[in-house]
Amino acid sequence: MQLRYAFRLYPDTGQRIALSRAFGCARVVFNDAVRAREDARKAEQPFPKAGELSTRLITQAKRTAERSWLGEVSAVVLQQSLRDAETAYRNFFASLKGTHKGPKTGSPRFKSRKDARQSIRFTANARWNITNSGRLNLPKIGAVKVTWSRTLPTIPTSVTVIKDAAGRYFASFVIDTDPAADAARMPETDRTIGIDLGLTHFAVLSDGTKIDSPRFLRRAEKKLKKAQRELSRTQKGSKNREKARLKVARAHAQVTDARREFHHQLSTRLISENQGIAVEDLSVAGLARTRLAKSVHDAGWSSFVNMLQYKAARYGRTLVKIGRFEPTSQTCSTCGVKDGPKPLNAREWTCAACGTVHDWDHNAAKNVKTAAGLAASACGAPVRPGAIPAQREETGSHGFPTQARAA
Repeated sequence: MQLRYAFRLYPDTGQRIALSRAFGCARVVFNDAVRAREDARKAEQPFPKAGELSTRLITQAKRTAERSWLGEVSAVVLQQSLRDAETAYRNFFASLKGTHKGPKTGSPRFKSRKDARQSIRFTANARWNITNSGRLNLPKIGAVKVTWSRTLPTIPTSVTVIKDAAGRYFASFVIDTDPAADAARMPETDRTIGIDLGLTHFAVLSDGTKIDSPRFLRRAEKKLKKAQRELSRTQKGSKNREKARLKVARAHAQVTDARREFHHQLSTRLISENQGIAVEDLSVAGLARTRLAKSVHDAGWSSFVNMLQYKAARYGRTLVKIGRFEPTSQTCSTCGVKDGPKPLNAREWTCAACGTVHDWDHNAAKNVKTAAGLAASACGAPVRPGAIPAQREETGSHGFPTQARAA
């Protein structure tokens, strides 16, 4: 399995200029590739091959006066930008054929220097390395200071340098994990759990544990409103507007980081304590169109379930998703009788068949576990997942042990 480990970068003034130059060159090459493809489509000609684009847009372009500055950055950065364009078109055509997973993908668009996120990628042949002092040495950029929040388990295959909307720099390393080491880190257990996700409580477990919802966005709303109000009062194009925009972006970044850290800590704890986990396959997109949209987005259920999914695959656990139309809130977990729909404000109800008084969320969590078929696994039956594709989601970068050298 492949994962990403992200670490904070602190480039100096000269390195920031070099990174901005590399971001700009990669963006220009990507836009040139999209323009060449669009020109060929309008002329009803075959799309140029990747090798032809590399020769025309990089090798030959460096010899011209208009694109001679492409030689100031690493050639690997430019080649990876062309690969990104190829991947974008491949995903677009797969979406047209219906073979692409997830929502439909539109045709590749031109990148702008005003985009919130800028990135460049260095592969192994770019000859980047980590120095003995713990700095990340990048070609034609220099040795950049890194805050190592944990040790990289293996030697990375590539590194992506990212600048986010808040002006922060990150180094994202691609790591091939070791299955044997992961299995030793998470020994098998006979515990299983069902999870009912909600808004009043972020999660209620089938064993009765209730995890409060942090509501990071709700708690930061006052600060966000003030920052957004100051931004709206500035003049477009002014330096004060850029300062106000950064203030808003940093406030949103704090909310995002806090939510991601909460999801990582909770998902890791659940994975380490339980061999099997059952959750509902919620329609987050549908719920986000209701009056509860802000609270639904603030909870971040999809991000949390995705973390459970790739961590379960990594550590040999089982994650079962039950259908969203399963009547977990209407069924008595004691006798199994479906008691019908209830109003949302009724947090407790009594089964008409057996007379058991149920807590709404706890009863739903037990029904989730039963519907997933994990209720019978607690007796010691082995719970193991099948083969799944490699996960490439970025992991968090908080709370890791400090080391001078990563690999």
